[in-house]
Amino acid sequence: MRNIRSMTRSPSPALQRGMSLIEIIIVIVLIGAVLTFVGSRVLGGADRAKVNLAKSQVQTLAGKVESFQMDTGRLPAALEELVTAPGDAAGWLGPYAKAAELNDPWGHAIEYRAPGDGRDFDLVILGKDGKVGGSSTDADIVYE
Repeated sequence: MRNIRSMTRSPSPALQRGMSLIEIIIVIVLIGAVLTFVGSRVLGGADRAKVNLAKSQVQTLAGKVESFQMDTGRLPAALEELVTAPGDAAGWLGPYAKAAELNDPWGHAIEYRAPGDGRDFDLVILGKDGKVGGSSTDADIVYE
């Protein structure tokens, strides 16, 4: 019969080898790289979504300005006239917009100019940075 002690012996130190410090560091670096890649895709997706939202918002707001013009016979002097009735606008059937709709997805006020550059009016969203010009998510979005 075998000795009970020999059956409960732990394996030799060579068989108990764990991960070395360098292997642990490599695993942590790889996990960090994967998280960075995934994070940039997710955060970049949010910016692209806001740009697409701004493009549709400027088109929708232009339609509301045109509705105001059809009802009152004139363009609004400022976008706020889409929210509250101006005193001199006979035929006003608003509100045409909510106050929150006068800001872009980044919280900046949408620029309105009447007369516009070659059109009756211009609507401009200045992009994520809120400054004229720029590229990518900072690019201006203009009603055309």
